[in-house]
Amino acid sequence: MNCIDTHIHIWNFDRAAYSWLDGNTTILNRSHLIEELSPQLTGAGVTEGVLVQAANTVEETMYMLEVAEHTSWLKGVVGWLPLLQPAEISKILSDGYARNPLFKGVRHLIHDEPDSKWLLQPAVRQSLRMLSDEKIPYDVVGINTEHLETVLALLHEIPELQLVVDHLNQPPIQQKEKFGKWGELMTELGSYSNVYAKISGLGTTAGKGSDWGEEDIKPYVAFVLDKFGTSRCFCGGDWPVSLLAGSYKHAWTTYQQTLMSLLNSQDTEKVLYQNAKAFYKL
Repeated sequence: MNCIDTHIHIWNFDRAAYSWLDGNTTILNRSHLIEELSPQLTGAGVTEGVLVQAANTVEETMYMLEVAEHTSWLKGVVGWLPLLQPAEISKILSDGYARNPLFKGVRHLIHDEPDSKWLLQPAVRQSLRMLSDEKIPYDVVGINTEHLETVLALLHEIPELQLVVDHLNQPPIQQKEKFGKWGELMTELGSYSNVYAKISGLGTTAGKGSDWGEEDIKPYVAFVLDKFGTSRCFCGGDWPVSLLAGSYKHAWTTYQQTLMSLLNSQDTEKVLYQNAKAFYKL
């Protein structure tokens, strides 16, 4: 079965700065290159991949595009655009790096912004309207219910913006909550036909190191499959951040087994492959 990993990070300290790693004492605080991940694909059952930004810089996005151009199994890049500068974005969309056929989506590290309503600033909304007009999807990386409320407010303003909620916005796995405020807001988001759910990052969200498995995430995966439907969910490994919760193979085996326990083979293939191809136009 084909499988697209829609959430791969690479960082090269010689090519870009990653300020959020300053002072980090984990395995994450070093360069993580695509050459380290490529040999692990077969064992994890992954056939294709998408790179996702981990720095709010043009330099990192250019680096990812360069790597994707030279790596046959990488099918796209979710890069960064200066959303606070709509005039600059207009230029990049018309004749800049966004014209690269591998540029498939946009993300900004909103969870690092002190204001949970960062996306609602007038300049940012103007930029996101441009993305909507160009049918370029936006990845939302939120970590609390305020971020979900912000996304709902944004959709009232730009109802046709294609969005995906990265890491399911960190469901309350550790608290074993079923499903609380997170569930209410995700249910509302699931009612928008242009909003997708990315099943990713759940190992680190579980907060058990590498001792997490199907039983930890299954209720939350089942919940989003129900609320968003099997045509609007897809998966991502979140390497190398996922290494804080075990190996690449462990993450993907857990996701695949969870999906196969909940879905028939046709719907499993949609979540592992077809939906991502449609959303990112791979």
